Amino acid sequence: MKTNRLFISVLVFIVVAAFAVSCTSKPAKQEQTLFTASFKPELESFKQYIYPEWFRDAKFGIWAHWGPQAVPRQGDWYARRMYLEKDPAYKYHLEHYGHPSKFGYKDIIPLWKAEKWDPEKLMALYKRVGAKYFVSMATHHDNFFLWDSKIHRWNAVNMGPMKDVVGLWQQAAKKEGLRFGLSEHLGASYTWFQPSHGADKTGPMKGVLYDGANPEYQDLYHPKTASEDVQWLTKDSTNKQNWLACITELIDMYHPDLLYSDGELPFEEVGRTMLAHYYNQDILKNGGNLEAVYTCKHLISEGRWVRDIERGAMDSISVDPWQTDTSIGDWYYRTGQKYMTGTEVIQMLVDIVSKNGNLLLNVVQTPEGDLEPDVLAILDEIAAWTPVNGEGIYGTRPWKVFGEGPSMKKQEKGTFGGVKDVRPYEASDIRFTSKGDTLYAFCMVSPTDDIIISSLGKNSTLVNKIVKSVSLLGSNENLQWKQEGSGLIISKPVKLPSWQVPGFKIEFKK
Repeated sequence: MKTNRLFISVLVFIVVAAFAVSCTSKPAKQEQTLFTASFKPELESFKQYIYPEWFRDAKFGIWAHWGPQAVPRQGDWYARRMYLEKDPAYKYHLEHYGHPSKFGYKDIIPLWKAEKWDPEKLMALYKRVGAKYFVSMATHHDNFFLWDSKIHRWNAVNMGPMKDVVGLWQQAAKKEGLRFGLSEHLGASYTWFQPSHGADKTGPMKGVLYDGANPEYQDLYHPKTASEDVQWLTKDSTNKQNWLACITELIDMYHPDLLYSDGELPFEEVGRTMLAHYYNQDILKNGGNLEAVYTCKHLISEGRWVRDIERGAMDSISVDPWQTDTSIGDWYYRTGQKYMTGTEVIQMLVDIVSKNGNLLLNVVQTPEGDLEPDVLAILDEIAAWTPVNGEGIYGTRPWKVFGEGPSMKKQEKGTFGGVKDVRPYEASDIRFTSKGDTLYAFCMVSPTDDIIISSLGKNSTLVNKIVKSVSLLGSNENLQWKQEGSGLIISKPVKLPSWQVPGFKIEFKK
């Protein structure tokens, strides 16, 4: 084991050293003609970043937040919670697998076989649902890699499914013409996994160390950190360099269109080194064009990357594109969990797009890799809506205001806070998007009476044009409408579509 660790350490050093050279080298001539400068690991350098049009147009992505932690069917963070003596997951683990000193997370990993996983079938479904990009988890806080890593033995090619999960997802996405992204949650792993080094404080196994304390498995559970190293991101310089080597390997093997970090851009200069390399290698990959998207949870992006908001949303139109990441249920499979409805997903998508955002939605897979019937029903509901209403979503930009109605008084508070993903809407709640001179107005609940859009009234300060036509997306009905001082009044259509979020297309006279 010492020989293996020495080999890994040398390899990590070589990768990091080569990586540092690549970040400071001069750009190639072809790169200079289309993108005038390479990125340096400095915040000021990242301000030259330009958001790719593909991401601004895509609006909707689907995420596979999936791995061996799904096996116990107990939801998110199982690999940590099973080592917390008072957590229900600890009790579940004790009853079903045994004490974590004898049967730890390392023993859960081989049970993840993914025997019903069909990435091509799922990707075809996600395309039909309306996703324009797909994101595969690469590694969660459990430090288990879903790619064919050459520097970390705990990966899905060596164990569990015995497959390059990331590579197969990427092949399926390319086949369907979807952009491909990866999420890395490794930065928090070094402190997150520390309970595995502990022991029971009470009971018959009091003081017996869990398997995370066994030196043989330190490359999975990480070495024990200093007593003060307890924050989300480790302070340990060796851990930071390990993160850099691993994420650099991931980037260089798969060259993803999007890379997501679960937290702020990690580790100061170390993180900036990673990001500079990610942008620079993408410029080379695309012949001088920069098409890569990096998304993290820094509160202010200043145009350097895409801000991600987990389980929340902006409360207004953002100048810069942003992304909500959320799940239709728990992050990992959990027996008996309650899922969002298709209508709730659509409402969330429309609200986010109206504020210049994208929605990245985790679709919960079983440990075996397939989808439950109720999840399939949710996706079918969304898939019926997007082909008809997509022209008011994809490729659109925010209007002068994002909406009107009672829900405007309920302020969003960002990540995890305030109004959550699912919120009650009323028929008078409207959200706007635009494409050129065309305006789209979505009713967040199917109307039961005439629709009144006060923002489009002749007396409104938001419009200085006369409405020329109004049509209902997906309908040939000749609508009755009138533009008065108080608003644009659309008579309730004779036949409304089956979905709950109808969209209206509004054209103006030149």
